[in-house]
Amino acid sequence: MAVSDSKEVVIEASPAEVLDAIADVESSPEYTSAQQSAQILETGDDGRPRKVKMKVKSAGISDELVLDYTWADDVVSWTLVSAKSLRAQDGKYTVKADGGKTRVKFELTVDLSVPLPGFVLKKAIKGAMNDATDGLRKHILSQKKGGR
Repeated sequence: MAVSDSKEVVIEASPAEVLDAIADVESSPEYTSAQQSAQILETGDDGRPRKVKMKVKSAGISDELVLDYTWADDVVSWTLVSAKSLRAQDGKYTVKADGGKTRVKFELTVDLSVPLPGFVLKKAIKGAMNDATDGLRKHILSQKKGGR
C-alpha cells in the first residue's frame, strides 16, 4: 500500500540556493537521518545529478536505492529505479520565491514491498518529511553561515 505525504517550509535563501543544496545529494546524509550515504552515479549536461545510489535505514529496514532525478527551473523530482524493500518511491521538491526567501514544498510517495505496521510506517514518513524540509532548511542556513 502506497503512503503519501507533503510538507512546506520557508527557507531564508533564494530558489537557486535551495536547488543547489538539493543537488548536493552527497551531503544529504548530514541532514537526513535515514540516509547513510549518497553517491552520484550519473550527471546531466547541466552538472546536476541524474542517477543517485543511496544507502538508507529507516524503521529497522536497511536498503540500497537507485533513484532517477529530473530537474526543471523550480522543481526537482525523482523516481525509484531499484530497491529491495520498496516497490516505488516518488519524491518532489517545488520551490517558489517568496520575498527574499523561498517557499519549499516537499512531496513523497512510498510503496513498501515488505510488511510494516502502519504506525511504524507513519512515524518513518513523518521523520522523512521533517528531515527533507526542516533539516534541509537548517543545512542551507548552516552553509550560508560558512559552517559545514
